[in-house]
Amino acid sequence: MKRIFLFLLTNLLVVFTIGILISVLGLDRWASESGVQYGPLMVFCFLYGMGGAFISLLISRWSAKMMMGVELLEPGRAGEFEWLVAMVHDHARRAGISTMPEVGVYRSGEVNAFATGPSRNRSLVAVSTGLLARMNRDEVEGVVGHEMSHISNGDMVTMTLVQGVVNAFVMFLARIIAFAVTQNMKEENRYVMRAVITLALQMVLCILGMLVVNAFSRYREFRADAGGARLAGRSDMVAALKALQRQFQPAAEAHASIAALKISGKSTGIARLFATHPPLEERIARLQGA
Repeated sequence: MKRIFLFLLTNLLVVFTIGILISVLGLDRWASESGVQYGPLMVFCFLYGMGGAFISLLISRWSAKMMMGVELLEPGRAGEFEWLVAMVHDHARRAGISTMPEVGVYRSGEVNAFATGPSRNRSLVAVSTGLLARMNRDEVEGVVGHEMSHISNGDMVTMTLVQGVVNAFVMFLARIIAFAVTQNMKEENRYVMRAVITLALQMVLCILGMLVVNAFSRYREFRADAGGARLAGRSDMVAALKALQRQFQPAAEAHASIAALKISGKSTGIARLFATHPPLEERIARLQGA
């Protein structure tokens, strides 16, 4: 979940910043008194929408380190975490990755880990101190295998492509709606109000666009579990998921209102549509062939 949250937050900030710059610099010239120029608008939204997503991807390692306070571990200098670096690099070699990923630890009581980066050979795997304290080596092996599978599958790139398409639709729809709403306003107020409404709609539509992105995220989690089972072994992957289940299930049951945001939340209905991860019991059942 941490990986997805960081990417979505960065993308939202990048798209919002691009929108402001476009308005301030007067680059948003796709509408006139005669109506909307749909062709130029579609090209404009595609270029800037994909551009925003790929900027988010390119700075993903940097933003993760800054936002999470990740402490990088150097091989031979990692001290008590030397085994973790060796484990990540061993999984990377098994996955056929030529350039070893950066390995880091961030200080947090939560049980979590994430992988990010713009490509297979420019990646980062970060693990929380809470996870390292509460899981044994076999369970950590499963977690690392899962995260390395995300890198091996190129999941951050495919997520970027999905997010870029969503961004393009968000920018396009926001401008069409804003144009329709402001068309009958006084000319002296029209441009400013159109820019304000466009930015507001982009924020709202970005949140709705998360439904598509999160649906793809849930699909990727099943794939990464299968990949983790191949890299670390099925028993270690199942053990890791069961360890997460032991840690998160009581909290999710005690706080049902936020269960949809948890890696193991038993969300239903609309809440399930916003979940970035499938319920742990479903992931375990798939690995066990149930």
